[in-house]
Amino acid sequence: MTATSADHGPTKRPPRRGLLLVPVPGSSPIHELWAGTKLLIVLGFSLLLWFFPGWAMIGVVWVLVLTGARIAHIPRGALPSWPRRLWVLIALAFVFATLAGGSPVISVGGVDIGLGGALYGLRAALLAFGLVGLAAMVSWTTNVAEIVPAITTLSRPLTLLRIPVREWAVALALGLRAFPMLIEEFQMLYAAHRLRSRRMQPNRRVRRRQQARDVTDLIVAALAMTLRRADEMGDAIAARGGTGQFSAASARPTLADWVTLAIAAAAGGGAVALETILHISH
Repeated sequence: MTATSADHGPTKRPPRRGLLLVPVPGSSPIHELWAGTKLLIVLGFSLLLWFFPGWAMIGVVWVLVLTGARIAHIPRGALPSWPRRLWVLIALAFVFATLAGGSPVISVGGVDIGLGGALYGLRAALLAFGLVGLAAMVSWTTNVAEIVPAITTLSRPLTLLRIPVREWAVALALGLRAFPMLIEEFQMLYAAHRLRSRRMQPNRRVRRRQQARDVTDLIVAALAMTLRRADEMGDAIAARGGTGQFSAASARPTLADWVTLAIAAAAGGGAVALETILHISH
C-alpha cells in the first residue's frame, strides 16, 4: 500500500539510487577474477562491436553480461532507476526511426510499414546498453584498488615508447575513487538547495533571474566542494607514501582467468564467424 500523510497526501516512493562505481559486497568466481582479465574482455568486445556491430555479436555480449550478473549475484538494487523522461525520449526515437522505413516491410491493414529504421535503432540501443553492462560488471565485481595495478601490468609494453602509463593509471584510479564520493556530495548539495525556503517571485522575468542565480550558486558550491575533496585526497595520498602505492603488489592471472579468457575468445570468435557467414550469404 502507498504510504499517506495527513498534510501532504500520498507520499512518493523514493527512486532507486543503484550502485555506481561501487563493488557489490560478496564473493563469487567473477569477483575473484584478476582485474586485468575483466578489462581485457571489455576492451576486446568493445573492439569487436566496433568492427562487427551485428545481431550475433550483440547477442553474445548480452549473454556474457546476463550470465556474469547471475554468477556474481548482482541484485536488482544495483541497477540505477531510469527517469520517465528518458523512456519517453527512447520511445520517440524509436517512433522516428520507424518512420525512416527500410526492409523488412510488413503490411498492416493494407499499409506497408518498413521496419528497417526501427531495427537499426533497436540494435544501436542494445549495443550501447550492452557496453554499459560490461563496464558495470567490472565496476560491480572489482575493487578500485585492483584496477591500477592491472592497467599498469597490461600497459607495460607501452613504457618502451616512453608513455606515462603509471601516471595515467593513477589518474584513472583517483577518478574512479572520487566519482562515488562526488555523486553523493552533489546529491546532498542539491537536496540542501531544495530544502532552502525561497519565495518565488510572481514576475516571470524576476523568477528567471532568481533561477539563474540559483544555478550559479550551485555551480560555485559544487566547484568549491570538489576542490576541497581533492585537497583532502591529496593530503591522504601524501600521508600514505604517494601515488606509487597505487601500482604496488600487482596480482597475476590464475587458471580461472585463462579459462575465462578462452571462453570469451571462443564466444567472440564464433560471433565473428557467424557475422561473416551472414554477410557473405546476403
